[in-house]
Amino acid sequence: MLHKLIGAEFRACVDRDYEGKPAHVVVAHRVYPTDVEDLWDAVTNPERIPRWFAPVEGQLQKGGRYQIKGNAGGTITRCEQPTAFDLTWEMNGGMSWVTVRLAPEGKGTRLTLEHIVHAADVEQFWSQFGPGATGVGWDLSFLGLGQYLETGRDVAAEAVASWGASDEAKAFMRSSAQAWADAHVAAGEAPDVARGMAERTAAFYTGG
Repeated sequence: MLHKLIGAEFRACVDRDYEGKPAHVVVAHRVYPTDVEDLWDAVTNPERIPRWFAPVEGQLQKGGRYQIKGNAGGTITRCEQPTAFDLTWEMNGGMSWVTVRLAPEGKGTRLTLEHIVHAADVEQFWSQFGPGATGVGWDLSFLGLGQYLETGRDVAAEAVASWGASDEAKAFMRSSAQAWADAHVAAGEAPDVARGMAERTAAFYTGG
């Protein structure tokens, strides 16, 4: 199945205003086979987050600051257990925004993530890589969360140790970049432009 291969079940690229400025929005969602409370705990509990994502420090509550080891930091601007949290995503001197929503769906829970960035802040970067630059990373996170929930294993550590450099991982990242190109085309981007962005994004993630 597609989501077993490349992480999310749905991807979209949306342009809209955010805080009064034009923004690019990467949207992804997936239904996980667990209840809302357990999924909320998996994505907000600092003892569980490192098992599928990366170690995180700080005050994981509204108004608190967080720092992901080797990645972004920021401020938690909304925290409504067990359905919604928002945060700033601050990295390399820039800032974007991430929103997460959880909702029951069938026998599972849908996780919807949006990553929002002001278009003017990333004009050159976006024209080179497009939505996959962010989307591939979130697909990897969606995959890791799914594997952790299914097996209970510390999949983040396994990925760092071996999987990330494997042929399987590289195929995953190439497939993810292509999926984000498809979403970009569906949003109105020219196919040849979107494919070029996807190729550069895949090369960045896989090392060539």
